Amino acid sequence: MTLRDAGPGDLDAIMALERISFPTDAWSDAMMREELVSPHGRYLVDEEAGRLIGYGGVRAVAGAADADIQTIAIAESARGRGRGRMLLRTLLATARERGARQLFLEVRADNPVAQALYASEGFIEIARRPRYYQPDDVDAIIMQLDLVAWAAARGAEAALSASTDAGACT
Repeated sequence: MTLRDAGPGDLDAIMALERISFPTDAWSDAMMREELVSPHGRYLVDEEAGRLIGYGGVRAVAGAADADIQTIAIAESARGRGRGRMLLRTLLATARERGARQLFLEVRADNPVAQALYASEGFIEIARRPRYYQPDDVDAIIMQLDLVAWAAARGAEAALSASTDAGACT
C-alpha cells in the first residue's frame, strides 16, 4: 500500500475513479481541482503497481476546532483489504495534527459498508439530510467523531502493539 499526497497531476486518475465510484453525483473536475490545491485540505492517493486505486481528502483549516472528510473512494478491485481504513486513519490524523477536535462527514444512507467503517473508527450518527444525494433521492447520514478521544485510543493501541512486539522479540 502506497499512500502519498495528491496533486494536480493526479486529477485525471482521481476523476476517473470518482465517476466510477459515484456515477450519479460525482464531483466536477473544477471542484476537485480546487480541492487538490487548497491550503485547507489534504488529499491522498493510494497506488498499487503505479495505478491509482484510491483517494481521499479532508478539509482541516489549521487551528480550527472542526474538520470534514470530503471524500474517500477505493476501486472495487481493491476493496476489503483495509485500504479505505488506512486512508481514513491518515486523514483523521492530519485533521488532529492541524488542531481539529471534532470531525464530521456525510455518507449515503444506502452505503452500509462505508457506514460500518466509520462506526468502527468511533463515528456516531448525529443527523440526517433527507433526499440529499440527487438525483437518487438518498438521505445523507451526518456522522461525527471526537478526534481527541480517537487520537488517544490510537496512541493506546500503538503503545500496546509496541509492547507486544517487544515482548515477542525477547
